[in-house]
Amino acid sequence: MKINVTERKIRTGQEIRDYAEKKCRKLERYFGKEVEAFVRFSKERDLQTVEITLQDEGLIFRAQEKTRDLFAGVDACVASIDRQIQKNKTRLARRLRDGSFAKAVPEMTDYRDETFEIVREKTLDIKPMTVEDAIMQMNLLGHAFFFFVNSEKKNTPCVVYSRKDGGYGLLIAK
Repeated sequence: MKINVTERKIRTGQEIRDYAEKKCRKLERYFGKEVEAFVRFSKERDLQTVEITLQDEGLIFRAQEKTRDLFAGVDACVASIDRQIQKNKTRLARRLRDGSFAKAVPEMTDYRDETFEIVREKTLDIKPMTVEDAIMQMNLLGHAFFFFVNSEKKNTPCVVYSRKDGGYGLLIAK
């Protein structure tokens, strides 16, 4: 397991970094050796934020906790990711064995309009997956939408999103 620790607007000691690495290594039992963990400590006003993101062959698990105690935040994030994995354990194992997360090479164009200011740019590693897998991944990330390539519709680009009424929506590109 490769663990990257970053700090934003906060200085942490070696003790909390070692503690975070030790706790993240407990999650290693679910993954192979190629899993990558990103631990980010930040501070906003009087609250400190701990964010842990695990990436493994197209799957992303993320947890974020705002707290006054960084050690408690690390514990809460690791427990949250552990719950996410346990909740989806059989589905994830079946999907990984079936190879539905086979690596696809995305083609991104760098388009900038002069009237709009791009504040953040993100490169996506798009994997062909089913709509059910995309909804599960969106929920694991805690996002309101998720872009993916639909393997059931001849690798058509799609967006799945959560609706205000509690359901899900699907946008299909022509």
